[in-house]
Amino acid sequence: MRRKRRKAPVRKKIYTIGIILVVLLVLLAGGSWWSGNLKPVSDSSDKVAFVLEPGMNASEVAAKLETDHLIRQASVFRQLCRINKADSKLVAGLYYLSPSMSSREILDTLMKGPEPEVVRITIPEGYTVAQIVDKLVENSLGTKNEFYDAMERFDQDNYSFLADIPSGENRLEGFLFPDTYFFDKKATPSATIERFLQRFKQELTPEITKRLAERNMSVSEWLIKASLVEKEAKKAEERPLIAGVFENRLKIDMPLESCATIQYILGEVKPVLTIADTQIDSPYNTYRNTGLPPGPIANPGHASLQAALYPKDTDYFFFVAKNDGSHAFAVTYEEHLKNVSIYQ
Repeated sequence: MRRKRRKAPVRKKIYTIGIILVVLLVLLAGGSWWSGNLKPVSDSSDKVAFVLEPGMNASEVAAKLETDHLIRQASVFRQLCRINKADSKLVAGLYYLSPSMSSREILDTLMKGPEPEVVRITIPEGYTVAQIVDKLVENSLGTKNEFYDAMERFDQDNYSFLADIPSGENRLEGFLFPDTYFFDKKATPSATIERFLQRFKQELTPEITKRLAERNMSVSEWLIKASLVEKEAKKAEERPLIAGVFENRLKIDMPLESCATIQYILGEVKPVLTIADTQIDSPYNTYRNTGLPPGPIANPGHASLQAALYPKDTDYFFFVAKNDGSHAFAVTYEEHLKNVSIYQ
């Protein structure tokens, strides 16, 4: 009797070949996906200012590059950094990158370091436009006239959040976001001012926009309130409370009586204001006028912006500064007078 030939080895061989083919296809697909995501985003040769902040790690850099549409996939760029052990080799500074650069070219550029003609400037929270301009001029980035002329060119056609800003040379007060910047020494004053506006735009997250709508508050009103908090509060924990006091006064049409607004009019910080100071005829004088001043009185930082959006619910209507920078709060005018006698 003739025996049938066994087919099991043949089936096993076919199965093995199938597995190998699947693996090869997966590897090819993965390799194609990997190389495809390393390619330039576009063929545009336009240069984009990219700031690699001190302390940023590879993941943060990758996320920012993807947000700025300079790379295709943050995950691929992170892996590229890992392969090249680049996390500790990324150099902080200002770079001009192009969407036509591949991810490998961008990584090489970020590891080489920024061009030498870059100046690092830190703008403190609460600086006014005048103080910021002075700092930019001190660093040879332009003249006062050039910066004030440059600020005249920006309005709501450039950035929608600039709607309803007051006229005058300090029209961008509040919008020049305080931060550490790396400026190209060869950049025009307009380009430098635009960097501030681009940075402020980052603060307008979907969450912030939603909160502004909930409070029926414009961006301009938000900045005015935040600037008052910025100039009055010295202690971080008091910011929401001071914002709450201002809200209480606004609700009953009570003058805000913010000393900071008088100092803004005077252009100097006087330790003690006179009666004559509080009687100055100016729309920024919150002793004589009710409601908010026509514009911000400084450029507030993130904490003050948050306090203006989320003021503390309080019964206080008054506060007076103590010697340590904190404040004594009061519900009634009589209580306030007692605090003044103690701390002033």
